[in-house]
Amino acid sequence: MFDRILFPTDGTDHSQKVLQYALDIAETRDATLHVLSVVDDRAFLTLDDDRVETVRHELEEEALAAVDEAVTTADGHEIETASDVDVGNPSEAILDYIDEADIDLVVMGTSGGSYERNIVGSVSQRVVEQSPVPVMTVGLDA
Repeated sequence: MFDRILFPTDGTDHSQKVLQYALDIAETRDATLHVLSVVDDRAFLTLDDDRVETVRHELEEEALAAVDEAVTTADGHEIETASDVDVGNPSEAILDYIDEADIDLVVMGTSGGSYERNIVGSVSQRVVEQSPVPVMTVGLDA
């Protein structure tokens, strides 16, 4: 049933907790764990043009490090992995990846207070609402 599990990560401490849930399911199901990190290009809208490339590079490096850390952890559990770093709107990139990689389940964290949700919206909320596959969300207190 769950052969391809997507774990979107932003590299935060909370995402490391969420990873444990994704690993448990992948290990139990002998599934491939897909690890995705998305550099939110909306962050560039307020930057001076001469800073965009530097900031983009820094954010891409952070995203790559987050993906590498999750893949290394999964390798330690002998879980097959696939990984990618994308640039764009995180919820849109996650939804696109679900279709492109034929994902069966998404395991992702929820975070942010009502202020963030009201200003930029919740990535996890949008994915839950629009995903064609089940989405397991893990809250901050998990």
